Amino acid sequence: MELGSVIGDNVTIDADADIKRPIIWNGALVGEDTNLQGCIICRGARIHRRAQVLEGAVIGSLSSVGEEAQISPHVRVWPSKKVESGATLNINLIWGTTAQRHLFGQRGVQGLANIDITPECAVKLGAAYGSTLKLGSTVSVSRDQRNISRMVSRSLIAGLMSAGINVINLQSTAIPIARTILATMNLVGGVHVRLSPDRSDQILIEIFDSQGINISKAKEKKIEGAYFKEDLRRVQILEIGNMVYRYEVLEAYSKGFENLLNSEAIRYSKSKVVIDYCYGVSGAVLPQLLTKFGCDAVVLNASLKETSLGIEKRESLLNQLGRVVEALQANVGVQVTANGEQLILVDEAGYAIRGEMLTALMVNLMLTAHPRGTVVVPINASAAVEQIAHRHDSRVIRTKVNPTALMEACQINRNVVLGGSGDMGFIFPRLHPGFDAMFCIAKVIEMLTIQERSLGQITADIPPVTHRCYTVRCPLKAKGALMRYLVETNSPEKLELTDGVKIINYQDNYWVLILPDAEEPLVHIYADSNDRDWVDKTLRDYRNMIHNFVNLFMTRSQLDSL
Repeated sequence: MELGSVIGDNVTIDADADIKRPIIWNGALVGEDTNLQGCIICRGARIHRRAQVLEGAVIGSLSSVGEEAQISPHVRVWPSKKVESGATLNINLIWGTTAQRHLFGQRGVQGLANIDITPECAVKLGAAYGSTLKLGSTVSVSRDQRNISRMVSRSLIAGLMSAGINVINLQSTAIPIARTILATMNLVGGVHVRLSPDRSDQILIEIFDSQGINISKAKEKKIEGAYFKEDLRRVQILEIGNMVYRYEVLEAYSKGFENLLNSEAIRYSKSKVVIDYCYGVSGAVLPQLLTKFGCDAVVLNASLKETSLGIEKRESLLNQLGRVVEALQANVGVQVTANGEQLILVDEAGYAIRGEMLTALMVNLMLTAHPRGTVVVPINASAAVEQIAHRHDSRVIRTKVNPTALMEACQINRNVVLGGSGDMGFIFPRLHPGFDAMFCIAKVIEMLTIQERSLGQITADIPPVTHRCYTVRCPLKAKGALMRYLVETNSPEKLELTDGVKIINYQDNYWVLILPDAEEPLVHIYADSNDRDWVDKTLRDYRNMIHNFVNLFMTRSQLDSL
């Protein structure tokens, strides 16, 4: 912070913010890696991460500057205005507001805990969701173990009840159980609240349909319409919804869990497993399930904690897990995260298996057990999946890179034995439609026993493919133009447009995927090939091309605005 800066009371300034002589009034929030230069930030304004507010600019009280946005020198933003993420503001923002914010993101409603997602916001969201349902309908509400999630879930319940919706409060519950219970209890939908798996300072609210799948975009639009227009149903006293607690939900999940496993194989398995629950809710559930099978499991970090683990802490625990697996001569190590949805495996030598290697390993395991089966993976998954499927005369279906698309594809296609990826988690459609790390652990133990293979042996059997990703900054308004440019400059025979722009060399089985981020001003470049040098060169060439395109696009946009 430079000399001459003025900071008011109750101001929050996150890490790596570059503060050079601004005046920041009371109650303002300055996000991480922001750049404030000789500007004025008024009462209660929010400057989100990586935003820039330059010399002489003024941000009015209660206004919001989105991520990666830039406020040019001497520009004034009047009170209670919103500058969208990635925007460059060159003129004063006085009348009206900026484009209306989308409530739903890639997975659900997500925002800073107790700043974007407040009790008031949650009550309104609950009322908006309830207003789209039939009066007297029943939904479930569940959460992780944190106090912030308890606060938000209770506010959601109040909003739902105000719209005449009955609520079954599942309290602190792992997401796989919350999804399973919907179909077994004939509910019209469900809501789950947790800290975001990607951002420990953000709350994620997911809404499920009656089958346990995240709601469709059309349903999201209906809820957004009710939320923003405040078209909320307010019922009379006698029609207010009822709330009850249910404690037997584990039994329904456990029954399906057991029916889809070879219990004898697990019971008489000599496998020793080490499971790190990372202080999450699954640590209170999975040990009970595995005990029924007599599984020899060593448990780490199963107690519940209020705080969310950052990336560095999770990596530290993963290294610890590898050492424990090696010291105990265990067969498998597992780290469970994301409230029971995601996992990382550790082999007998203590090496972590994650990402594309984990995706290929699970496909190998499942198709060995179910030849001629179907697997569903996102468009950015490695070509190793197709090579493994070819060995087993199996089918691969690729979807958009979002959880709802994967869940829907697993339900509507026949003979699907596995869906998902190492980054998002794995789906076993016969159990329930969502990601489930807990069932995945039991299934891995079963298949390793039956197939008489170790994780190391399976990893060695996976086709050698180099798969890398590089992320480039790209303003939101430039994304559409970039995608059009890529489509127009490549032969249609080489293009696959399931999500983003995928350019395929069918002869050599090489491909590159340019995928715009669904929420942030970013573009992800994926390259996949047997040739490591080709992957490195392709990533470098496309990175430079996108940089040049964005610079040219922004220059033209600035000239057009003059």
